[in-house]
Amino acid sequence: MLSSINISNILFLDIETIPHWENFGAMPENFRKLWEHKATKLSSTKTAEEIYEQAGIYAEFGTIICISVGVVANGGLKIKSFFGHDERQLLTEFAAMLNTHFNKESSLLCAHNGKEFDFPYIARRMVVNRIELPALLDVAGKKPWEVKLLDTMDLWRFGDYKAYTSLALLCALLDIPTPKNDISGADVARVYWKEKDLQRIVTYCQKDVITIVQLFLRYQNKEMIAEDRVFFS
Repeated sequence: MLSSINISNILFLDIETIPHWENFGAMPENFRKLWEHKATKLSSTKTAEEIYEQAGIYAEFGTIICISVGVVANGGLKIKSFFGHDERQLLTEFAAMLNTHFNKESSLLCAHNGKEFDFPYIARRMVVNRIELPALLDVAGKKPWEVKLLDTMDLWRFGDYKAYTSLALLCALLDIPTPKNDISGADVARVYWKEKDLQRIVTYCQKDVITIVQLFLRYQNKEMIAEDRVFFS
């Protein structure tokens, strides 16, 4: 089944998110109370303030600061990033790209753990920002075979839904070279709020997209893309 997919029809992506407010004390009172309520379900030993660093993984309390995308064409990989401090603007630009270039019947989106994180997170933040959902993300009421979302973690499960498998583990297992990263997902909020280094986060996000593409090619038992065939725009 995977071998029949034309990889040029796929938009590969990864997102980076942060807590919407720099710290727990900066939250408006109504959201602070709502986070305190959620925190009771997340931890029985830590306070809402102590686990506030987790807020970025929830679309109701977080913000997208970068969406990096990749397209395979003519034996190369083209990478582009939508990023900035204005979430509505970057989401609007991303939606415009989907509506213009990925609005065909054959178009697909692919991310690692995308079905559980990236795709719903983007859709929820678009709703918050009053942006009309592109067809690929507007999955409500669609039959399973009508949904055009691929997930490299879901594909690895082969029907087994017991465990999460990280991108790093799959790359080690399948001998996929990955660029050395100077940060991890856990560092993103700190690098954004404390170091004010958004470009560093963008670079990290782009590297993940490259890795997801290489992983998908391994799934198809095809040659991976050479480093000198990766282009940034």
